[in-house]
Amino acid sequence: MPHEEHRPPDGPTDIWALAAVISGITGVGAALSLSLPLLSIVLEQRGVSPMLVGINTATGGIAAIVILPFVTTLAKQFGTSRVIVMAFIAMSVTLMGFHVTHTFALWFPLRFVFSASVTLIFALTEFWIGCLAPPTRRGFVVGIYTAFLSIGISMGPLILALVGTQGVLPFAIGASAILAATVPVLFVSGREPVLPTGGQKNLLRFVAMAPLALFAALVFGAVESGGTAILPLYGTAIGLAASHSVVLVSAVALGNIISQIPIGYLADRVNRRVLLLGSATVGACGALLIPLVSDHYFVLLAVLFVTGGIVTGLYTIGLTQLGSRFSGSDLASANAAFVMMYAFGMLIGPVSLGAGLEMIPPHGFALAIAVIFGIYVLLGSFRILHDGVGD
Repeated sequence: MPHEEHRPPDGPTDIWALAAVISGITGVGAALSLSLPLLSIVLEQRGVSPMLVGINTATGGIAAIVILPFVTTLAKQFGTSRVIVMAFIAMSVTLMGFHVTHTFALWFPLRFVFSASVTLIFALTEFWIGCLAPPTRRGFVVGIYTAFLSIGISMGPLILALVGTQGVLPFAIGASAILAATVPVLFVSGREPVLPTGGQKNLLRFVAMAPLALFAALVFGAVESGGTAILPLYGTAIGLAASHSVVLVSAVALGNIISQIPIGYLADRVNRRVLLLGSATVGACGALLIPLVSDHYFVLLAVLFVTGGIVTGLYTIGLTQLGSRFSGSDLASANAAFVMMYAFGMLIGPVSLGAGLEMIPPHGFALAIAVIFGIYVLLGSFRILHDGVGD
């Protein structure tokens, strides 16, 4: 591939490539939201403690950190779309591997491969979206991307509620959704943006350059991965049936669907630091409300719907802020740093939320979420008081 930099287009957007990337990520969202609660419930049924479930889920964060330095190399060697397709296939195979593997220790390498594949897909599609989005409508386009990801995420738990968590069927449906996601990407093979060779090699430098955006990825990664994996266990801990527990995840995802395009629209017009801080504040308050409404199922769904929809703005606003500040090789590096911080969140979230559920049953789960958001609010407030609202 030629070594050149690619800026977001100022002319017409490649609509077909945009549609392919968005439809592909929708399938990934469905498979992820089906597999994460499914794997947690299967492990719980096999007698594995919530903390160990969280540790196994956190393996995904290690996988992401390990694979990130090789994302650009793999894409240049094989082509961006080919790497995405290979990652889809690896996800599908390993998901079926969870079903046939009953030795808990073997779930760690399976989780590693599964999560490394997910990381490849997200890192490359986020860079692709960043290059496709016109500068003046970047937040809006990222909002569409996130909304369709949320549509996929909302489908997984609903599928589990319909088909249950027993037997091979839920695994087969998830694997099929992943394979289906490869089809639109195949149609736009060769139309992906050129990956630059330059940029910052030390990704942690971007944490100092854009701390609120990068720590937003960490917080969102912690709460999103931990919540998706542990929320169904919280549901059963407060007395819900497994089929009702997985619907809690869908309530969060449905809130995401409705909120992300408006949030993306706001991110193009309102100060992003203020939006990030506001989203995290809503997250902390919503988490503190969860124990108070846990005995009222539909009220609990409403709280999760509103809170989940707004806090996902951390992802949308963070990506939009990076796209507005960086371009070319720096944009690719900033996106990799964003995914890296999300991966660190995946290490923190499942273990923290699982430990909270086990140590302070059952509401320690919600308290752990409130603490994670609360720390971000404090750090963000200090940043704004010290430097002003900035960009």
